[in-house]
Order: sequence, then C-alpha cells, then structure tokens
Amino acid sequence: MIPVFPKGGIHMQTSFTFRNMEPGEWLKDYVGKKLVRIERYMDKPIRVDVILSVDKFRNIAEMKLSAKTIAFQGKEEAKEMTLAVDNVIDKIERQMKKYKEKTRDHKDVASVGESMGSEVLSTEEDDEYDDNADVVETRKVVLKPMSLEDAILEMDESGNMFVIYRDSSSERVNVIYRRDDGKYTLIETNS
Repeated sequence: MIPVFPKGGIHMQTSFTFRNMEPGEWLKDYVGKKLVRIERYMDKPIRVDVILSVDKFRNIAEMKLSAKTIAFQGKEEAKEMTLAVDNVIDKIERQMKKYKEKTRDHKDVASVGESMGSEVLSTEEDDEYDDNADVVETRKVVLKPMSLEDAILEMDESGNMFVIYRDSSSERVNVIYRRDDGKYTLIETNS
C-alpha cells in the first residue's frame, strides 16, 4: 500500500498489482500524479486498487476506487501503459462527474417532489429527446396514498397547481388540479 496525499488533503490508500511486467517506481508516480485529477470529486478517504498488466502486445490498466458507500471502476487497454492509465482515469472521472451531477440533481429535485406531495425518484433532462419536442423535463414520482381532501390540502399548503396521488380508498392514481377560476378538477384513472 502506498498512501497518496494530493493537494486537497484527501487521503488515498493506493495498492498496485503488476502482472507480466516489472514494477516501476516511475509508473507508480505517474499513476499517483494522474489520481490528483479526481480528488475534487471525493471528500472522503479513498482506497484505490490499481492493476497494471501486459498481455502479448496489449497494455491493460484496471482501477477500482472505493469510499465508504460508493465505488468506481474502469478497465482500459492501449499500446502504451501510460495511455491506458490516462484512458482509465478519464473513464473513472466521467463516472464520478455523472455520479456527482446525479446526486446534486437528485437533492434539488427531491425538495421539489416533497412539496408536490410525492417523492421524486429521478429527473431526465431533454438530452434524450428530439430538439423539436415540447417535453423539456420528465419526473418519476412515488405516489403517496391519500384521500381527495388530503390532496387538496396538500396542494393548498404547497402552492402547486396540481397533485398526483394514489387514492387511499380505491388505490387508483388520481390527479387533482386547480383551475383558473379557483375550483378543482379531479382526473381519475381506470387502472
């Protein structure tokens, strides 16, 4: 185990495994310098397992980063070991960026979901849709069972224009929304 202390002060416990090649200090230093790039995505102590191997003319770099509750891993091969290391670091960095964005978006959307009377599980931006589509956001929600009166009360308290809920007596999914005249419209499903 080689402890690596990047600029930010996050402790990385790094272990190296070399297969079918001679271990080189320069390669360990190279990997250590490249790991500094990903320090900004982690705020906990990190364990890094690095496996560098040569199989015929292929140089393979594998890495697994793990913290308390999350793990990222990648495997890349290239003609040169330094290129394989660069590629696997890029791959793990993309995974970490995606995870950070997902957790940040999840926290932002969860507060909106709580005010809507249901828990928002995920949000998908318009990346997956055609540029000409009118759908700009998709929200997946977990429906709370409640009565019609509870749904109206929830809508009035939150200030939202509508509430999607599961009717506690019929178990059907319903939508209640406030019309422009201040009255309510109830949409019931037949499922």
